[in-house]
Amino acid sequence: MINFKEVKNPMPEQDPKVRARNFKEVASGYTPEQAVNEAMRCLKCRNKPCTKGCPVMVKIPEFVAKIAKGEFEAAYQIISETSALPRICGRVCPQENQCEGVCVRGLRGEPVSIGRLERFAADWHAEHVKEYDAASEVAESNGKKVAVVGAGPAGLTCAGDLANKGYEVTVFESLHKPGGVLAYGIPEFRLPKDIVAAEVGKLEEKGVTFVNNAIIGRAETVDELMDEGYEAVFVGTGAGLPSFMNIPGENLLGVCSANEYLTRINLMKGYLDEYDTPVPPGKKIAVVGGGNVAMDAARCAMRMGAEKVYIVYRRSMEEIPARREEIHHAIEEGIDFQLLRNPVKVIGDEEGHVTGIECVKMKLGEPDASGRRRPVEIEGSNYVLDVDCVIMAIGTKLNKLILDTTEELEANDRGGIGTDEGAATNREGIYAGGDAVTGAATVILAMGAGKTAAASIDEYLTGK
Repeated sequence: MINFKEVKNPMPEQDPKVRARNFKEVASGYTPEQAVNEAMRCLKCRNKPCTKGCPVMVKIPEFVAKIAKGEFEAAYQIISETSALPRICGRVCPQENQCEGVCVRGLRGEPVSIGRLERFAADWHAEHVKEYDAASEVAESNGKKVAVVGAGPAGLTCAGDLANKGYEVTVFESLHKPGGVLAYGIPEFRLPKDIVAAEVGKLEEKGVTFVNNAIIGRAETVDELMDEGYEAVFVGTGAGLPSFMNIPGENLLGVCSANEYLTRINLMKGYLDEYDTPVPPGKKIAVVGGGNVAMDAARCAMRMGAEKVYIVYRRSMEEIPARREEIHHAIEEGIDFQLLRNPVKVIGDEEGHVTGIECVKMKLGEPDASGRRRPVEIEGSNYVLDVDCVIMAIGTKLNKLILDTTEELEANDRGGIGTDEGAATNREGIYAGGDAVTGAATVILAMGAGKTAAASIDEYLTGK
């Protein structure tokens, strides 16, 4: 094995032509030899910019040093000091914009592959540390009850941190399985669902109670939870309402949101023959959008048997917001990128089924409020893509249910739940974090918000 100084050690992956037709995980992970080799690329910087770039402040140089020495379990224990979901973060976090984005090794060549090493350490622990005393994971109860609304990454992190401090935590989840976007949004080939279930199981062993099919704001309100004896409530309900373009033809049969499409496949097992879950059976599919959700939907469509899948995005490849790794994998798997294109109409037949999508070509003008160059239509450049299914992946909106049903709870200027830097709302004892506050963001940022809220709740209840 060569110790590549300038480039990362490559991750073993399925062949693109094979994986494009199955839902098995794309990457198989580092071998111990590859992990040690990659860890040895770390420069052991004194100021540790990678740790500062991590939203949950994982001690990155410390765990990487342990891997370099072959002390894999010790590496996992260091990661677990601050990260509640290392097997998940190692797979889905945008490390290139966070820890790896500030890695000094990246100034000359490629940064250390921190995400892959985190995944390796967490997977090694899961495979080799089979037996342990579950009772040792349960902290002595302090007699205080906390409710967590939403079992996504923010809620799971908050629940875990509070359970470690002895709180009696109950997590209320609106769907039939915990996990939030980890369960319904991210496909099996990027994040196997048995990993999500295992992380939830660890929380249950720590004493966390999960109540599924419980829509807080409908079944009961946040105020009613507090009346039942919960001394604090954390709201981590995410931002799951789909957005549409409001163009002609969006009501045709064969148009759906990426949220619905991915939920039917991921949470309702629509990709397995033994599950009778209806999924739009398109053979030529256009996915509108350029984020990670769009990549997930397009790659799922290919695996569901589509003959042709397009990504339709109004900016260029330089502005596309999805992770580079996901774009690279999508291109390898045969996804056709229709860039600098914008849909203006969905076309249908007399029976109301989609037969095509009309697009207009774009060019980039001056930067807009986001700092990206604004796409401008090229007059007369309209054309039609022959498709029978259109999946809208242009973002999500905040669900106002908690705001509308919780007395005097204030919103922020983005329409989410208003909080201070410590995740406290204007209502005493009510905290919020993740996408429910910021709008759609990343898993690791939601986890960071959950950690912040747990610390604030502990401080509040300890003082109380």
